[in-house]
Amino acid sequence: QVQLVESGGGLVQAGGSLRLSCAASGIIFRLSAMDWYRQAPGKQREFVARITSGGSTNYGDSVKGRFTISRDNAKKAVYLQMNSLKPEDTAVYYCSSVFGIQYWGQGTQVTVSS
Repeated sequence: QVQLVESGGGLVQAGGSLRLSCAASGIIFRLSAMDWYRQAPGKQREFVARITSGGSTNYGDSVKGRFTISRDNAKKAVYLQMNSLKPEDTAVYYCSSVFGIQYWGQGTQVTVSS
């Protein structure tokens, strides 16, 4: 049974930081690319960041230079360090794994107040 469980969301003031975590089980984590996406109310789901099985990373344009994705294969976890948060970063953040099949977590709410 595949499970991706996000945590670390919450309410933060603009300019602040949050660190999201995603704990994975039921997948071959070390071979999976891991992504973060987000979805704001009334908007389409948006790509935030990816880290490949080899550790390469890429980011959506709106978060480059502010967010950092990392992974710990021993813990089967992926993280998203979010700095210099802006109100427009407010969204539900989803973890996703990709290894042939894409799986999704249930999401964690991030709210940035101005």
